[in-house]
Amino acid sequence: MVIASFPMMCICSCIETFETKFEDFESALVFEAIITDELKQHEVKVTRTYEFEDEGPEAESNADVRIVDGTGNTFVFQETLPGTYVSNQSFAAQSGTTYQLSVTTNDGRSYSSTVMEMTESTTIDEVSAQRITNDEGVDGMAIYVDSFDPSGNSVNYRYEYEETYKIIAPRHNKNTLEILFSVYPECEARIVPREVEERVCYATNLSNRIIQTTTSELDEDRVDKFLVRFIPSDDFILSHRYSILVRQYVQSNIAYSFYETLNELSGNESLFSETQPGFLIGNVSSDNSRDEKVLGYFDVCATNEKRIFFDYKDFYPDEPLPPYIVPCVESSPLEINHPPGTCPLIRQIELDIVELIGENEGQFPLGGPFIIVPRECGDCTALGSNIQPDFWLE
Repeated sequence: MVIASFPMMCICSCIETFETKFEDFESALVFEAIITDELKQHEVKVTRTYEFEDEGPEAESNADVRIVDGTGNTFVFQETLPGTYVSNQSFAAQSGTTYQLSVTTNDGRSYSSTVMEMTESTTIDEVSAQRITNDEGVDGMAIYVDSFDPSGNSVNYRYEYEETYKIIAPRHNKNTLEILFSVYPECEARIVPREVEERVCYATNLSNRIIQTTTSELDEDRVDKFLVRFIPSDDFILSHRYSILVRQYVQSNIAYSFYETLNELSGNESLFSETQPGFLIGNVSSDNSRDEKVLGYFDVCATNEKRIFFDYKDFYPDEPLPPYIVPCVESSPLEINHPPGTCPLIRQIELDIVELIGENEGQFPLGGPFIIVPRECGDCTALGSNIQPDFWLE
């Protein structure tokens, strides 16, 4: 089995694993690139397919990566991480201008994409949240998107999202534990004031699947309440305040078909189907050999995005919060355990896996001097960042 790490062609995407089967393993280059009408430094990734037993894709380093537009401008990309190339300057794709990806690897082999032109731009009308029961009978929050192109030229849409949620550590204590002595038989910890904010944090997840729709068979080019995300009501990310940024890409017919095929090949059923094709052909090819297998799709897309916020109590006003991500079970490990001559509490503090609840005042008669819980219950930085995002609104 050979695998290509193939994200959904966007700088902020998570990885969508694409598997394809060869009779004999053959290393193939994988190109991941999209430029949009956003003014920013764009990104191109160049890696190689890898066998199932390997840990991950092999980066293709020291390549010369460029994008050339139809007016003669050349945008040069610099390798910032192994296999990741970022444009030296910020630029935005322009309507009516063509673009072509050109890559020359360190061994002198060259690759290029077909010439692409940016798709039509269509604005998201609304991103909305609604409490529903889905087709499987699961209660939860549905995130919908609405969009309309009166010209009827957009037709194909792909979506990605970034969701950010507030985390409040349910068993937070203003104090924490500090180790005084850590070598048996001198095992001792003490209570000290906490020095940083570790009660309220924020975490972000990125979409990791292909989400697209088409209006080609509808009377008008209207996306109406298209479901981009469903979150079960017992998912702890809904517990307090939740935000989602939905990004819309307008696709060409060829790009839509490519992602549709990629999505089918990424599904469990098709991955192991005997009828599965051996290779997914994109729009990047070798300039040196027509027979060389190359994976990837270079796209030029118009994009638009919209963000919403909501609180759990907005939709579940009289219901308990979802279960926390870990059970906050209290315990009271001994400072010194002899025999066998160990320091149970000290070791857990050293591993940074526990947080203080308070002193043991008889709740655990055979325990140590302090009551503790798993770190996630008292220190939110185990799950996210204590720095509030710039876009966050309360």
